Amino acid sequence: MKIDARRLPAFLKDPGGTRAALLFGEDAGLARERADALQEAVAPGNDPFRVAELTRDVAARPGALAGEAAALALTGGRRVVRVRDAADTLAAGLREALEGPGEALIVLEAGELPARSKLRQLAEAHPRAAAVACYRERGAELSATIAAMLREGGVTAEPAALAWLAGRLGDDRQMLRREVEKLALYAGRGGTLAEEDVLACVGDGSALELGEALTAATAGDVALADRALESAMSEGAHAVQVVRALLRHLQRLHLASVAGMQALQPPVFFRDRPGFETALRLWRTEALEAAMAALLDAERATKSGGTGRPVPDAAIARAALLGIARQSAILARRGPAGRPG
Repeated sequence: MKIDARRLPAFLKDPGGTRAALLFGEDAGLARERADALQEAVAPGNDPFRVAELTRDVAARPGALAGEAAALALTGGRRVVRVRDAADTLAAGLREALEGPGEALIVLEAGELPARSKLRQLAEAHPRAAAVACYRERGAELSATIAAMLREGGVTAEPAALAWLAGRLGDDRQMLRREVEKLALYAGRGGTLAEEDVLACVGDGSALELGEALTAATAGDVALADRALESAMSEGAHAVQVVRALLRHLQRLHLASVAGMQALQPPVFFRDRPGFETALRLWRTEALEAAMAALLDAERATKSGGTGRPVPDAAIARAALLGIARQSAILARRGPAGRPG
């Protein structure tokens, strides 16, 4: 069965009689977090007698998953069997385990799986299995997640601070949690975070530099975009992150060009607003659409993360961002496009 967003919180706290849970999607950090939550719900305390971890190759052997699923814990209680990097090679073994004896919960973490994937189809169709998509959160959904993480540490945040974090830290769930934990320690239990606080804590890393590069690029400041991008990549920003962030930035510009700034959620961070409004005056809607289509090609080219190809991923990302910056500079020389503010 498919677990939708409304049912997911309850499922993570209590998977009930589910025998297997497949966590798949582009956000490996989110899949790991949800797998940890299921393990804690079934076998709290990381009891080594109740938790077994199998490699994908071992789990794919005939009878391996079924055997682990049927085994009893020496200390009593339900067991959890975890497999990371799951793939379709596990489909036959998972079916055998689901149809065999035992009560252990099998937790499978996978990357992106197409709809035709045998493993995904099995998890979605079998009455004793569950499939949970783990895709990167955006906008209000991500802001709500950050607020919930902060509440775990007894900390609240002003809406503007949440908006800044949601706009900068949404590419990787594990990185997001690390940054939020750092913010919670900074504020202290019972504290409240303002814009200045999040800038002080996370504003010196790749997220802030990349945000400056995006704003500068679409406003036509080629030199600043180049310097900020170089700084962001030296701080750890990777090629896919750069291209995806640029694509989201153009999508927000496109929405604002059609519906106005008030339609943006989260709103534009106050320090980015002048550059964002400059970009709105320069870029016409149809030009933004063409640029976004080109960026989708660049994203596909960087997804593999390869370094031994004729054009390295970092070069593709740099060319994409600086290409936008040069186009913005040309538009600036031609005069404003009359975008609404």
